[in-house]
Amino acid sequence: MHQFKNLYSYILMKIIIQAGQLILSLSILVIIHELGHFIFARLFRTRVEKFYLFFDPWFSLFKIKKGETEYGIGWLPLGGYVKIAGMIDESMDKEQLKKPPQPWEFRSKPAWQRLFIMLGGVSFNFVTAILIYVILLFNYGEEYLPNENVTYGVIWDSLALEQGFRNGDKILLLDGEEIERYSDIDKTIVTDGVNTITVERNGEVITLALPDDFVRMIIAREAFPITKPVVPNIIDSVLPKSEAMKIGLMSGDRIIQINKTPVCNWYDILENISGKSNHEIELKILRQNDTIDKIANIPATGKIGIAPVPFNTRTIKYSFMQSVPRGIESGVQTLVSYVKQIKYVFTKEGAKSIGGFGRIASLFPKAWNWIEFWQLTALLSIILAFMNILPIPALDGGHVMFLMYEIITGRKPGDKFLEYAQITGMIILLTLLLYANGNDIYRGIQNWFGR
Repeated sequence: MHQFKNLYSYILMKIIIQAGQLILSLSILVIIHELGHFIFARLFRTRVEKFYLFFDPWFSLFKIKKGETEYGIGWLPLGGYVKIAGMIDESMDKEQLKKPPQPWEFRSKPAWQRLFIMLGGVSFNFVTAILIYVILLFNYGEEYLPNENVTYGVIWDSLALEQGFRNGDKILLLDGEEIERYSDIDKTIVTDGVNTITVERNGEVITLALPDDFVRMIIAREAFPITKPVVPNIIDSVLPKSEAMKIGLMSGDRIIQINKTPVCNWYDILENISGKSNHEIELKILRQNDTIDKIANIPATGKIGIAPVPFNTRTIKYSFMQSVPRGIESGVQTLVSYVKQIKYVFTKEGAKSIGGFGRIASLFPKAWNWIEFWQLTALLSIILAFMNILPIPALDGGHVMFLMYEIITGRKPGDKFLEYAQITGMIILLTLLLYANGNDIYRGIQNWFGR
């Protein structure tokens, strides 16, 4: 019983860490987004009545009023908002609109000023992502795995194996083009719709064609990533005071069997240890020319304290002036890649793959890592900017769409029309929110009963 408590405590801690990173990341991005609206509103002398992190129906957790603006934290963690006087927004405050327009209200401002106010949020999110990239590049540089250094080839997903690929293939070309960075392989296959992949297999160069609907098959099978670089089943190091140290494992040992099941690479080792927490496993070790048998007790963490042989990566260092253009390039590349993938959301397979907060949280590492946290925060900032600029009523993009109509035609949509559009948009967004998080719950149930 004590062993199960340790296991569940360990799992719970991982979930809390991921959820904590998600909440912190989204809180930062929501505040920055709303700050963009707030600053442009104040720049054009427009009154902001509320500035809230999270929504506050019926009551708030905290609030304080400074000047004409109430700042607070709501109890419903689904975003945040600024309530701008004289604007039809999430608050649906129609009473204010029944009164004569005041010079400090949103509706009294020229269309171009209202446009800047509405674009403030998405522009701040995109600039934030670029700033994060710049700071990370300047402080840590850019580390990547050259494709040529994947010396043992790759392990393919079962979907790729069905197309004729074999584990151990070394990827040479995608549509006849060399790939410098290994991490670009999967992204290129999905975003650019690769037709052919050239591999080296047992000293022979082979080109294989992919089906036209391969990306849709990837989405339907959730087969991403398509490839993993082969990590040999050789122990590089043993952690002090670990189970591996206790049973005498050494650097250079090759694990060839776990519970009499042959293992050929590090992924086989992880797979055969997975789910064995608080259990004994039998190991067969090859040490130089000798075969040695060991018994290991897997702790609640599911790890015995061994590390694989690391890949030979490269790191590019940047001065601050060099990191700025590279940071902008990273932001643009991330946005373009995301936009290219959006088209698959409108397919049957893509609709089923949509996820909510659970799926987003799963992107964060199970142990707190500030570099990965900020990298994912930059990605989410770009996604938030793009999603908000979509021309859907209730989103910034919906307001921008109506403002562009007003600027082009010289006619302002009626308040009643904007009110109905806002309600329609909120229904659409709420439906999408329920659908996405419902998908998370459904997948969680499937995974649980599929164990």
